[in-house]
Amino acid sequence: MDSWLIAVTALLPLTALMLVFQENPYHALVIRGIIGAVAALLYAILGAADVALTEALVGTMLSIMLYAVAVRSSLVLRLGILASSLSTDSLDHLLAAIREALAPYHLRVELIIYPTFEQLQIALRDRQIHALCVEEKAQMLTTTRVARLYTILKPHLTPLTELVYYPLPREEESAP
Repeated sequence: MDSWLIAVTALLPLTALMLVFQENPYHALVIRGIIGAVAALLYAILGAADVALTEALVGTMLSIMLYAVAVRSSLVLRLGILASSLSTDSLDHLLAAIREALAPYHLRVELIIYPTFEQLQIALRDRQIHALCVEEKAQMLTTTRVARLYTILKPHLTPLTELVYYPLPREEESAP
Protein backbone atom coordinates (compact mmCIF):
# COMPACT_ATOMS: atom_id res chain seq x y z
CA MET A 1 0.00 0.00 0.00
CA ASP A 2 1.15 3.51 -0.70
CA SER A 3 2.06 5.68 2.26
CA TRP A 4 -0.34 8.46 1.20
CA LEU A 5 -3.22 5.97 1.23
CA ILE A 6 -2.31 4.98 4.78
CA ALA A 7 -2.24 8.69 5.74
CA VAL A 8 -5.70 9.31 4.24
CA THR A 9 -7.04 6.17 5.94
CA ALA A 10 -5.60 7.31 9.29
CA LEU A 11 -7.53 10.58 9.01
CA LEU A 12 -10.88 8.83 9.56
CA PRO A 13 -10.29 7.60 13.12
CA LEU A 14 -8.43 10.81 14.02
CA THR A 15 -11.30 13.05 12.93
CA ALA A 16 -13.80 10.70 14.58
CA LEU A 17 -11.84 11.03 17.83
CA MET A 18 -11.88 14.81 17.45
CA LEU A 19 -15.65 14.65 16.95
CA VAL A 20 -16.21 12.65 20.12
CA PHE A 21 -14.34 15.14 22.30
CA GLN A 22 -15.77 18.31 20.74
CA GLU A 23 -17.89 20.38 23.11
CA ASN A 24 -19.11 23.03 20.70
CA PRO A 25 -21.92 21.55 18.56
CA TYR A 26 -21.15 23.83 15.62
CA HIS A 27 -17.52 22.73 15.54
CA ALA A 28 -18.74 19.13 15.74
CA LEU A 29 -20.80 19.76 12.58
CA VAL A 30 -17.70 20.93 10.73
CA ILE A 31 -15.73 17.91 11.90
CA ARG A 32 -18.58 15.62 10.83
CA GLY A 33 -18.35 17.20 7.37
CA ILE A 34 -14.62 16.52 7.30
CA ILE A 35 -15.23 12.87 8.19
CA GLY A 36 -17.68 12.54 5.31
CA ALA A 37 -15.32 14.23 2.87
CA VAL A 38 -12.38 12.03 3.91
CA ALA A 39 -14.54 8.90 3.62
CA ALA A 40 -15.72 9.96 0.15
CA LEU A 41 -12.11 10.59 -0.87
CA LEU A 42 -11.05 7.20 0.43
CA TYR A 43 -13.86 5.44 -1.45
CA ALA A 44 -12.92 7.28 -4.65
CA ILE A 45 -9.25 6.34 -4.27
CA LEU A 46 -10.16 2.69 -3.73
CA GLY A 47 -12.27 2.70 -6.92
CA ALA A 48 -15.78 2.79 -5.49
CA ALA A 49 -17.01 5.91 -7.27
CA ASP A 50 -20.69 5.17 -6.65
CA VAL A 51 -20.14 4.76 -2.91
CA ALA A 52 -17.97 7.91 -2.89
CA LEU A 53 -20.71 9.92 -4.58
CA THR A 54 -23.35 8.59 -2.18
CA GLU A 55 -21.15 9.40 0.82
CA ALA A 56 -20.47 12.90 -0.47
CA LEU A 57 -24.13 13.66 -1.13
CA VAL A 58 -25.89 11.89 1.72
CA GLY A 59 -23.23 11.34 4.37
CA THR A 60 -21.74 14.79 4.11
CA MET A 61 -24.07 17.34 2.61
CA LEU A 62 -27.54 16.14 3.57
CA SER A 63 -26.74 14.94 7.06
CA ILE A 64 -24.81 18.14 7.88
CA MET A 65 -27.75 20.25 6.73
CA LEU A 66 -30.18 18.24 8.88
CA TYR A 67 -27.84 18.30 11.89
CA ALA A 68 -27.40 22.07 11.50
CA VAL A 69 -31.16 22.62 11.54
CA ALA A 70 -31.54 20.38 14.59
CA VAL A 71 -28.69 22.04 16.51
CA ARG A 72 -29.88 25.53 15.63
CA SER A 73 -33.43 24.89 16.78
CA SER A 74 -32.54 23.02 19.97
CA LEU A 75 -29.97 25.41 21.42
CA VAL A 76 -32.28 28.29 22.25
CA LEU A 77 -33.84 29.65 25.42
CA ARG A 78 -37.21 31.17 24.57
CA LEU A 79 -37.71 33.98 27.09
CA GLY A 80 -41.10 35.63 27.29
CA ILE A 81 -41.30 39.28 28.31
CA LEU A 82 -44.00 41.90 28.46
CA ALA A 83 -44.13 44.55 25.74
CA SER A 84 -44.26 47.26 28.42
CA SER A 85 -40.88 46.20 29.89
CA LEU A 86 -38.83 46.49 26.70
CA SER A 87 -36.98 49.69 27.49
CA THR A 88 -35.92 49.16 31.11
CA ASP A 89 -32.26 49.12 32.06
CA SER A 90 -32.82 46.31 34.55
CA LEU A 91 -34.07 44.08 31.73
CA ASP A 92 -30.98 44.86 29.67
CA HIS A 93 -28.70 43.95 32.59
CA LEU A 94 -30.67 40.77 33.18
CA LEU A 95 -30.46 39.73 29.51
CA ALA A 96 -26.71 40.35 29.52
CA ALA A 97 -26.36 38.16 32.62
CA ILE A 98 -28.52 35.43 31.07
CA ARG A 99 -26.46 35.45 27.86
CA GLU A 100 -23.24 35.27 29.89
CA ALA A 101 -24.57 32.35 31.95
CA LEU A 102 -25.69 30.44 28.84
CA ALA A 103 -22.54 31.09 26.76
CA PRO A 104 -20.60 28.03 28.02
CA TYR A 105 -23.55 25.85 26.96
CA HIS A 106 -23.74 27.43 23.48
CA LEU A 107 -27.33 28.49 24.06
CA ARG A 108 -28.79 31.66 22.61
CA VAL A 109 -31.66 33.72 23.98
CA GLU A 110 -34.72 34.39 21.86
CA LEU A 111 -37.05 37.08 23.20
CA ILE A 112 -40.77 36.50 22.72
CA ILE A 113 -42.87 39.58 23.42
CA TYR A 114 -46.38 39.31 24.88
CA PRO A 115 -48.83 42.18 25.38
CA THR A 116 -50.33 40.99 28.70
CA PHE A 117 -49.15 39.11 31.76
CA GLU A 118 -51.95 36.56 31.34
CA GLN A 119 -50.79 35.68 27.83
CA LEU A 120 -47.24 35.35 29.17
CA GLN A 121 -48.37 32.89 31.85
CA ILE A 122 -50.40 30.90 29.32
CA ALA A 123 -47.37 30.69 27.03
CA LEU A 124 -45.27 29.27 29.89
CA ARG A 125 -47.98 26.79 30.82
CA ASP A 126 -48.46 25.71 27.18
CA ARG A 127 -44.69 25.21 26.79
CA GLN A 128 -44.33 27.91 24.13
CA ILE A 129 -41.55 29.56 26.14
CA HIS A 130 -38.95 28.17 28.55
CA ALA A 131 -38.97 31.11 30.96
CA LEU A 132 -40.69 34.42 31.57
CA CYS A 133 -39.38 37.66 32.95
CA VAL A 134 -41.50 40.45 34.42
CA GLU A 135 -40.86 43.51 36.53
CA GLU A 136 -42.91 43.60 39.71
CA LYS A 137 -42.63 46.41 42.25
CA ALA A 138 -39.29 47.62 40.84
CA GLN A 139 -37.80 44.11 41.04
CA MET A 140 -37.33 41.60 38.25
CA LEU A 141 -39.00 38.19 38.59
CA THR A 142 -37.85 35.35 36.35
CA THR A 143 -39.74 32.07 36.26
CA THR A 144 -38.58 28.97 34.39
CA ARG A 145 -40.26 25.63 33.80
CA VAL A 146 -36.98 23.83 32.97
CA ALA A 147 -35.04 22.50 35.95
CA ARG A 148 -31.70 22.51 34.12
CA LEU A 149 -32.09 26.17 33.19
CA TYR A 150 -32.86 26.98 36.81
CA THR A 151 -29.66 25.22 37.87
CA ILE A 152 -27.58 27.05 35.25
CA LEU A 153 -29.06 30.50 35.85
CA LYS A 154 -29.37 30.50 39.67
CA PRO A 155 -25.75 31.47 40.52
CA HIS A 156 -25.63 34.19 37.85
CA LEU A 157 -29.01 35.86 38.33
CA THR A 158 -29.46 35.96 42.11
CA PRO A 159 -28.32 39.60 42.51
CA LEU A 160 -30.44 40.81 39.56
CA THR A 161 -33.71 38.94 39.83
CA GLU A 162 -35.74 36.57 41.89
CA LEU A 163 -35.45 33.26 40.05
CA VAL A 164 -38.29 30.77 40.49
CA TYR A 165 -38.56 27.21 39.23
CA TYR A 166 -42.13 26.39 38.28
CA PRO A 167 -42.40 22.72 37.29
CA LEU A 168 -45.30 22.01 34.97
CA PRO A 169 -47.22 18.76 35.41
CA ARG A 170 -46.42 16.14 32.81
CA GLU A 171 -49.09 15.51 30.23
CA GLU A 172 -49.72 11.95 31.42
CA GLU A 173 -50.09 13.18 35.02
CA SER A 174 -52.58 15.93 34.12
CA ALA A 175 -54.80 13.66 31.98
CA PRO A 176 -57.97 12.44 33.80
